[in-house]
Amino acid sequence: MSAPSSAPSSAFDYDLFVIGGGSGGVRAARIASSEYGAKVAMAEEYRMGGTCVIRGCVPKKLMVFAAGHGATIDEAALYGWQVTKGAFDWTAFRHKLDAELNRLESIYTRNAETAGVTIYHQRASVAGAHEVRLADGRVVSAKHILIAVGGTPFVPEPYRGLGAWTSNDVFLSDSLPQSILILGGGFIACEMAGIFQGMGSAVTQMYRGQQILRGFDDDLQEHVAVALVQQGVALEVNTDLVSLEKLPDGRFRACDTQGRNRVFDKVLFATGRVPNTAGLGLEEAGVTLGKGGAVMVDDFSQTNVPSIFAVGDVTDRIQLTPVAIREGHAFADSVFGGKPVTVDHTNVASAVFTRPEAGTVGLTEAQARESHDIEIYQASFRPMQTSFIGAETKALFKLVVDKPSRRVLGCHIVAPGAGELIQIAAVAVKMGATKDDFDATIAVHPTMSEELVLMRKPSR
Repeated sequence: MSAPSSAPSSAFDYDLFVIGGGSGGVRAARIASSEYGAKVAMAEEYRMGGTCVIRGCVPKKLMVFAAGHGATIDEAALYGWQVTKGAFDWTAFRHKLDAELNRLESIYTRNAETAGVTIYHQRASVAGAHEVRLADGRVVSAKHILIAVGGTPFVPEPYRGLGAWTSNDVFLSDSLPQSILILGGGFIACEMAGIFQGMGSAVTQMYRGQQILRGFDDDLQEHVAVALVQQGVALEVNTDLVSLEKLPDGRFRACDTQGRNRVFDKVLFATGRVPNTAGLGLEEAGVTLGKGGAVMVDDFSQTNVPSIFAVGDVTDRIQLTPVAIREGHAFADSVFGGKPVTVDHTNVASAVFTRPEAGTVGLTEAQARESHDIEIYQASFRPMQTSFIGAETKALFKLVVDKPSRRVLGCHIVAPGAGELIQIAAVAVKMGATKDDFDATIAVHPTMSEELVLMRKPSR
């Protein structure tokens, strides 16, 4: 980490100015102010809490919960409960969702202000190495500037301005569409497909690639794809959009590469996210940007301009909220605490909140084969809870093991609660646990997760 300006803090309005009020930026601001006594300001142009709290992880997970209750009611009937299932009431759910997001936003705001952070509820951009321009025209100076503006949904150029949804819009809808076309094969597209199907919409998911969840383990991809189809999602791979037209009644006519011409109530573009750096003034200030506008940083989150740093999705390292939080904290420790800290981006666990969920940590089988002599231990089966009532959905437990050292290089799970399970498995993988360590652990029976310690013979 190169040294920022040696000018005393009194020469600036603030020791630190954070652009972006999401999880990473708020953590950096709070630690710098409350633990290290820095004079800190922050600007957020939309709502405090950022993508994760306001239009990402939190509302999405609440929608996953809501969507899953329909299947739970069906399962309860098959177990013998006398239940009557009605339609999903989107309006009632939306009111509760809005109230919860308002509550969380107020907590983020209060915690930052309690820590001594000054909040500007407006857009800000970089005006120089030590200057920030606010939307109201004011220019303030800061010894250090932290960029934490996250990412923004990407919509292909031909389809911008048509009124189709992105993930930002889903949570603001006044009604639930009867039919929806979801474009994309990443985790957001797959999660939204499961959500809308579970709430009662007719869902078509279209992806131009061979299989959804590119970058995840191949077996995990296959299991999630099969589960989506079993739930009633019309999953169309190797298919792309040719044209999209908004009709006078507000619906959309979509033509695809298979020659189909269909009408949907709503269209959702879940075609990826890009760093939210457009119009931020970074290039004018001399900051180097990479592919898609990502802010290029070193291991200490410092850009080529010594006084300017960046954390979170805007750097396009790993687009996960806990990573942004860890990076924000490390930044504050390094710059204001005198304790140089870097973040280890290896073996970071993640989850896809489909039904069932998918959890993953470490190397995929394909990645491991590139540099390791490996063994694969894998179990696929129908879980007791759902096989009892005749459901066909299978669980997957998979370990990727380095053959010479027996170290577990990767763990991949598709099962109810996989997000919870992979957090525990991630501790073992991060510690360097071996397959022998897993084998030495006595199983908890009867559970699905006991398969992690019962797979004795490699499948390949």
